[in-house]
Amino acid sequence: MAKDFDPDTAPDLSRDDWPEKFATVAVRRGRPPVARPKVSTTIRLSQDVIDHFRAGGRGWQTRIDEALREWIGSR
Repeated sequence: MAKDFDPDTAPDLSRDDWPEKFATVAVRRGRPPVARPKVSTTIRLSQDVIDHFRAGGRGWQTRIDEALREWIGSR
């Protein structure tokens, strides 16, 4: 048994009515909705560009997105 298991507060799963009690619990799956969701796409970039952004570690695709937004804003 887990050391923080408390039989007094754990649900009694031996009873027949437990599925109905848990059926009303809202299950949220996936990412939360956002105002401007990103779109999955395929883009061909030069290897040196990919290497540069990947060298920064996780989030390299987000950094490419930010660089493109900055470029758009400067035009």
